[in-house]
Amino acid sequence: MPEGDTVWRTAQRLHAALAGKLIVEADLRWPEISTADLSGRCTIEVVSRGKHILHRLEGGLTLHSHLRMEGQWRIEATPSLAPRWRHNPQLRALVSAADWTALGMRLGVLDLVPTAREGDLVGHLGPDVLGRDWDAARAVDNLARAHVPIGQALLDQRNLAGVGTMWCAETLFLEKVAPWTLADGLDRGLLEHVVARAHRLIHGGKNNGVQSSTGSYRRGDEHYVHARSGRPCRRCGTTVRVAPIGVAPQERTMFYCPGCQGGLGPTDDGRVQRPLGAEGRSATGRRVVR
Repeated sequence: MPEGDTVWRTAQRLHAALAGKLIVEADLRWPEISTADLSGRCTIEVVSRGKHILHRLEGGLTLHSHLRMEGQWRIEATPSLAPRWRHNPQLRALVSAADWTALGMRLGVLDLVPTAREGDLVGHLGPDVLGRDWDAARAVDNLARAHVPIGQALLDQRNLAGVGTMWCAETLFLEKVAPWTLADGLDRGLLEHVVARAHRLIHGGKNNGVQSSTGSYRRGDEHYVHARSGRPCRRCGTTVRVAPIGVAPQERTMFYCPGCQGGLGPTDDGRVQRPLGAEGRSATGRRVVR
């Protein structure tokens, strides 16, 4: 699922392409709003709120989207828009101005609501790591009240909005915190460091297409633990592992280093984990990619 900095950059691109411009065509391929006609309305602004995108329109309407795992918004030049885009089965929304067209592909959520009722969709979110409402103290307060593992608490958008599995894993590794430690059992000073680290990492990523916690932008060198299970820790050499965190069916994957972060997690069965993408052979002798 895209992190808050990726969603922020997406909203910025949509805003640059459409803000202040008249919509000449709109096609919303979502059952509840498929008959809505946005043509003739002007785009006021496009902003992000955590992992949500709010496209505010003249006349008091907001087109709300969430990318979920695989969604994206593409920007294409309207005069040269290829017919293949209109016929693409993954297209969920098309919003065109005279010069640029926004294409919502594989979107996880799409709503059209009165702007005055945006709170119905995003009012539950905690302070936005990249928003004007950012409040580090409130984020720490929320985490300090959470009687769940700190990794799960950081991913709960009600505590602070914008942290996904990648920045969660990297934050906890850098702060040497075990992801399964109960959030309300951590010292407040440590929670302040965790929140400050997450804020710093996401802010660093919002203006760069490559999200890096290591300071390197070379492919494969960007992260300490995220997506590095089965490989040696860059800090101590212990094999990085991955295990589920949270409660089914909302559990997420957590990458961590047992050597730097307090041993095996309680949901980790301890079995050998091959590096992601490593090739092996099945029992039938056929090559498989894990």
